[in-house]
This record gives sequence, structure tokens and C-alpha cells, in this order.
Amino acid sequence: MTRYGLALAAALFASLGSSTTFAQEDRGTPEQRAACTPDAFRLCSAYIPDPASVEACLRFKKADLSEACRAVFDRATTGSARPR
Repeated sequence: MTRYGLALAAALFASLGSSTTFAQEDRGTPEQRAACTPDAFRLCSAYIPDPASVEACLRFKKADLSEACRAVFDRATTGSARPR
């Protein structure tokens, strides 16, 4: 991976980790970040590294999210951030 790619990935992890979607888990679990990282790059890369904008973009494009990432947002919406 190039330096630019590594920097972008680091910025994305920081963005997702600090967004309100993951607030219930403090910085988000590795599983949550792994579930949404590909979608953030694919759908919302123009908003990286702004956490609020990345989250808003992912929410706006919820219908286009992968099943795993959509589940992260669904759990955050229902107040149950942890899998049961």
C-alpha cells in the first residue's frame, strides 16, 4: 500500500472511531471499523478525514451499504451497539 493509501486508511479509522455511530463503544470495535471501512472508502471517500461528514454520508447512503456495515448503523440506531 502506498503512503497515501496508508494515510487515508489511518484517517478513516480515526474518523469512524470518533463518530457518534460508535460513541457507545467509545472508539468503535475493530469489528465495527472492519465492517464499515470498505463502504466508507467506496461511498464516502470524498469526506475523509472528517468524521461527522463520513458518518452523515454513510447514513445517507444506507441503502448502498454492505450488510455488515448496515448492521452496525442499525444497532447504533436501536441503541444496542453490542451484538447479542
